[in-house]
Amino acid sequence: MLSVRRITPEDGDTLQRVRLAALRDAPSAFASVHAEEARRSAAEWSTRAAAGSSGFDRVTFFAVDAGEPVGLVGGFRPRPESADIELVSMWTAPPARRTGAGTLLVEALVGWAADGGADEVDLWVTEGNGGAFDFYRRAGFTETEERAPLRPGSVEEVIRMRRAVT
Repeated sequence: MLSVRRITPEDGDTLQRVRLAALRDAPSAFASVHAEEARRSAAEWSTRAAAGSSGFDRVTFFAVDAGEPVGLVGGFRPRPESADIELVSMWTAPPARRTGAGTLLVEALVGWAADGGADEVDLWVTEGNGGAFDFYRRAGFTETEERAPLRPGSVEEVIRMRRAVT
Protein backbone atom coordinates (compact mmCIF):
# COMPACT_ATOMS: atom_id res chain seq x y z
CA MET A 1 0.00 0.00 0.00
CA LEU A 2 1.29 3.43 -0.96
CA SER A 3 1.81 5.96 1.82
CA VAL A 4 3.83 9.05 2.67
CA ARG A 5 5.89 9.59 5.79
CA ARG A 6 8.09 12.36 7.06
CA ILE A 7 11.77 11.58 7.23
CA THR A 8 13.26 10.70 10.62
CA PRO A 9 16.68 11.60 12.01
CA GLU A 10 17.71 7.96 11.47
CA ASP A 11 17.00 8.09 7.71
CA GLY A 12 20.35 9.48 6.53
CA ASP A 13 21.26 6.31 4.60
CA THR A 14 17.81 6.09 3.03
CA LEU A 15 17.89 9.76 2.06
CA GLN A 16 21.27 9.29 0.43
CA ARG A 17 20.12 6.23 -1.53
CA VAL A 18 16.87 7.80 -2.78
CA ARG A 19 18.37 11.21 -3.55
CA LEU A 20 21.26 9.73 -5.53
CA ALA A 21 18.81 7.52 -7.44
CA ALA A 22 16.83 10.65 -8.33
CA LEU A 23 19.92 12.47 -9.56
CA ARG A 24 20.96 9.47 -11.68
CA ASP A 25 17.48 9.08 -13.14
CA ALA A 26 16.72 12.73 -13.94
CA PRO A 27 19.89 14.85 -13.92
CA SER A 28 18.31 17.77 -15.78
CA ALA A 29 15.48 18.05 -13.27
CA PHE A 30 17.65 19.20 -10.37
CA ALA A 31 20.06 22.04 -9.64
CA SER A 32 22.26 19.56 -7.75
CA VAL A 33 24.41 17.07 -9.63
CA HIS A 34 25.05 13.44 -8.75
CA ALA A 35 28.85 13.70 -8.58
CA GLU A 36 28.70 16.48 -5.97
CA GLU A 37 25.99 14.85 -3.87
CA ALA A 38 27.73 11.45 -3.97
CA ARG A 39 30.77 13.01 -2.25
CA ARG A 40 28.75 13.93 0.83
CA SER A 41 29.70 12.06 3.98
CA ALA A 42 27.36 9.84 5.98
CA ALA A 43 27.36 12.54 8.65
CA GLU A 44 26.12 15.13 6.14
CA TRP A 45 23.27 12.85 5.05
CA SER A 46 22.36 12.26 8.70
CA THR A 47 22.36 16.01 9.32
CA ARG A 48 20.08 16.55 6.33
CA ALA A 49 17.70 13.85 7.53
CA ALA A 50 17.55 15.34 11.01
CA ALA A 51 16.94 18.84 9.59
CA GLY A 52 13.96 17.64 7.55
CA SER A 53 12.41 15.58 10.33
CA SER A 54 10.73 18.26 12.45
CA GLY A 55 9.57 21.84 12.50
CA PHE A 56 8.38 24.22 9.81
CA ASP A 57 11.62 25.57 8.33
CA ARG A 58 12.54 22.42 6.37
CA VAL A 59 10.91 19.08 5.57
CA THR A 60 11.49 15.88 3.62
CA PHE A 61 8.82 13.28 2.89
CA PHE A 62 9.22 9.81 1.42
CA ALA A 63 6.59 8.01 -0.63
CA VAL A 64 6.69 4.40 0.51
CA ASP A 65 5.33 1.28 -1.16
CA ALA A 66 5.55 -2.10 0.57
CA GLY A 67 8.02 -0.63 3.05
CA GLU A 68 10.39 0.73 0.38
CA PRO A 69 10.85 4.42 -0.46
CA VAL A 70 9.73 5.07 -4.04
CA GLY A 71 9.91 8.86 -4.04
CA LEU A 72 10.70 11.98 -2.11
CA VAL A 73 9.95 15.66 -1.88
CA GLY A 74 11.52 18.40 0.15
CA GLY A 75 10.42 21.84 1.19
CA PHE A 76 11.98 24.78 2.93
CA ARG A 77 11.26 28.33 3.96
CA PRO A 78 13.68 30.42 1.88
CA ARG A 79 13.71 33.26 4.40
CA PRO A 80 12.82 33.00 8.10
CA GLU A 81 10.29 35.82 7.82
CA SER A 82 8.73 34.40 4.63
CA ALA A 83 5.28 32.86 4.54
CA ASP A 84 6.22 31.05 1.32
CA ILE A 85 7.65 27.55 0.90
CA GLU A 86 9.90 26.21 -1.87
CA LEU A 87 9.12 22.68 -3.02
CA VAL A 88 12.37 20.94 -4.01
CA SER A 89 13.84 17.54 -4.82
CA MET A 90 10.54 16.10 -6.08
CA TRP A 91 11.06 12.65 -7.58
CA THR A 92 9.33 9.31 -7.94
CA ALA A 93 11.05 6.13 -9.06
CA PRO A 94 10.07 5.09 -12.60
CA PRO A 95 7.98 2.08 -11.44
CA ALA A 96 6.07 4.35 -9.03
CA ARG A 97 5.11 6.96 -11.61
CA ARG A 98 1.42 7.31 -12.35
CA THR A 99 0.53 5.43 -9.15
CA GLY A 100 -0.45 8.50 -7.14
CA ALA A 101 2.88 8.67 -5.29
CA GLY A 102 3.70 12.12 -6.67
CA THR A 103 0.30 13.49 -5.75
CA LEU A 104 0.62 12.12 -2.21
CA LEU A 105 4.05 13.75 -1.87
CA VAL A 106 2.84 17.15 -3.10
CA GLU A 107 -0.23 17.07 -0.87
CA ALA A 108 1.88 16.09 2.15
CA LEU A 109 4.16 19.04 1.49
CA VAL A 110 1.28 21.47 0.95
CA GLY A 111 -0.36 20.22 4.15
CA TRP A 112 2.90 20.73 6.05
CA ALA A 113 3.17 24.25 4.56
CA ALA A 114 -0.40 25.06 5.62
CA ASP A 115 0.21 23.77 9.14
CA GLY A 116 3.25 26.07 9.31
CA GLY A 117 1.28 29.13 8.22
CA ALA A 118 2.53 29.35 4.62
CA ASP A 119 0.56 31.28 2.02
CA GLU A 120 2.10 29.78 -1.14
CA VAL A 121 4.25 26.93 -2.34
CA ASP A 122 6.66 27.68 -5.18
CA LEU A 123 8.79 25.36 -7.29
CA TRP A 124 11.02 25.42 -10.35
CA VAL A 125 10.53 23.13 -13.37
CA THR A 126 13.04 22.61 -16.16
CA GLU A 127 11.78 24.08 -19.42
CA GLY A 128 10.82 21.32 -21.84
CA ASN A 129 9.88 18.83 -19.09
CA GLY A 130 6.29 18.52 -20.28
CA GLY A 131 5.45 15.64 -17.97
CA ALA A 132 6.44 17.63 -14.90
CA PHE A 133 4.56 20.73 -16.08
CA ASP A 134 1.42 18.67 -16.68
CA PHE A 135 1.72 16.98 -13.28
CA TYR A 136 2.18 20.26 -11.41
CA ARG A 137 -0.69 21.91 -13.28
CA ARG A 138 -2.97 19.02 -12.25
CA ALA A 139 -1.72 19.56 -8.69
CA GLY A 140 -2.90 23.18 -8.77
CA PHE A 141 0.32 25.02 -9.69
CA THR A 142 0.41 27.77 -12.30
CA GLU A 143 3.36 29.11 -14.23
CA THR A 144 4.81 32.51 -13.45
CA GLU A 145 6.93 34.68 -15.72
CA GLU A 146 10.07 33.98 -13.66
CA ARG A 147 12.92 32.10 -15.34
CA ALA A 148 16.43 31.23 -14.23
CA PRO A 149 19.30 28.98 -15.28
CA LEU A 150 18.96 25.40 -13.99
CA ARG A 151 22.34 25.82 -12.31
CA PRO A 152 25.16 28.36 -12.70
CA GLY A 153 26.50 28.28 -16.25
CA SER A 154 23.67 26.05 -17.51
CA VAL A 155 21.98 26.69 -20.84
CA GLU A 156 18.89 24.90 -19.51
CA GLU A 157 16.32 27.14 -17.88
CA VAL A 158 13.78 26.58 -15.16
CA ILE A 159 10.39 28.25 -14.81
CA ARG A 160 8.80 29.07 -11.47
CA MET A 161 5.36 27.67 -10.70
CA ARG A 162 3.19 28.66 -7.74
CA ARG A 163 0.24 27.29 -5.79
CA ALA A 164 -1.76 28.98 -3.07
CA VAL A 165 -1.99 27.09 0.20
CA THR A 166 -5.65 26.71 1.09
